[in-house]
Amino acid sequence: MSHFSKQYSDTVQKLRVPLGFVLLAAFAWLSAPTLRSIFWGIPVAGVGLWLRAWAAGYLEKNQRLITGGPYAWMRNPLYVGSLIAALGLAVAAKRPVLAWIFFLFFYFVYLPVVHLEEQHLRKLFPDFSEYAKKVRMFWPGIPEEESEGEFRWELYRRNEEYKALLAFLVAIAFLWWKTTMAI
Repeated sequence: MSHFSKQYSDTVQKLRVPLGFVLLAAFAWLSAPTLRSIFWGIPVAGVGLWLRAWAAGYLEKNQRLITGGPYAWMRNPLYVGSLIAALGLAVAAKRPVLAWIFFLFFYFVYLPVVHLEEQHLRKLFPDFSEYAKKVRMFWPGIPEEESEGEFRWELYRRNEEYKALLAFLVAIAFLWWKTTMAI
């Protein structure tokens, strides 16, 4: 059960996009990248983007309970992928404070939203509670049984996951530009 109130969770769910723009402004203002930091941050962020893409290729929102692919390993691979990608961008930006800001944003904004989403899934899918007993929320575990389903590019596109990749490429281009401005 979440230690965030329903009112708080509902409020941050509505504000998460505007708060994301505040996070973007902090990223732009605080970043002080070097070519080396970009070089080290890209693979970390790439792992997060890969996890998000893998999850999006399985996700059929509100149509059926997805327990295959990355959802066999953890219940929220999209959010975990976002956090890993954000940490990779913090490395690329060469600012540990950004990693803390991203983590706090995840904790105070996305964690309450995840709890709301899971309440919704419990109502929508009777099997969700049993699934939640077997599969951890964020930390991966080894699946007990063979994963069902397969990755589908159609779902990747329908879930508009390419937007996360485009946002990452814009962020890296910005960091690259910022390194040339510092020279």
